[in-house]
Amino acid sequence: MSETTDKNALIKRLDEEGDIAADYLEELLDIADLDGDIEISVEADRASLAIVSEGEADRRLKRLIGRDGEVLDALQELTRLAVQSQTGERSRLMLDIVGFRKNHREEIAEIAREAVADVLGTGDELALDPMNPFERKVVHDIVADAGLVSDSEGVGPHRHVIIKPADDDVDVPAAVTSESAESTDEEFAESAGSVESAESSESAESAESAESAE
Repeated sequence: MSETTDKNALIKRLDEEGDIAADYLEELLDIADLDGDIEISVEADRASLAIVSEGEADRRLKRLIGRDGEVLDALQELTRLAVQSQTGERSRLMLDIVGFRKNHREEIAEIAREAVADVLGTGDELALDPMNPFERKVVHDIVADAGLVSDSEGVGPHRHVIIKPADDDVDVPAAVTSESAESTDEEFAESAGSVESAESSESAESAESAESAE
């Protein structure tokens, strides 16, 4: 009963986040004179928004993605801040534009699947290249599904995932869940850093943000 109530409260809060974020993004699109539809959903206990369009408008919207998704990450952070300013709570919403994150997720998932196959075949742990929190979360999920163990090591842009064979003495799901939680906490920490950076930069005539999905 209590669990159902908590779940309903969470969904209601995420729906509210989605509505606030959609209003913010619609205003931004109007200012930039860009056409696009906004889809709102709830995924993995997060509000999820996607700006979609077709044809010429689709090409113009890609400008909001930037190189390696840098502009998209910044826009996602600004949208989270817009939600936080109204709700008073930190937001973990995810933003996608014309399927960039969806396609990128699949690319990272394929890298993770190949790494898992390698670890299963050799029995040796494997270190992947540095990834952002969103990419690492995708890897952690793939590793968990395969029954292996993953950890994140390194600091800042050098942080990467280590995939290890399952230890018979270790409860794999628990280990992976703990690591996923660590990724989420790290995302919050990086988001907070982005906020401080943006506030400092604003005083100096520059607005910048840095993390983005576990």
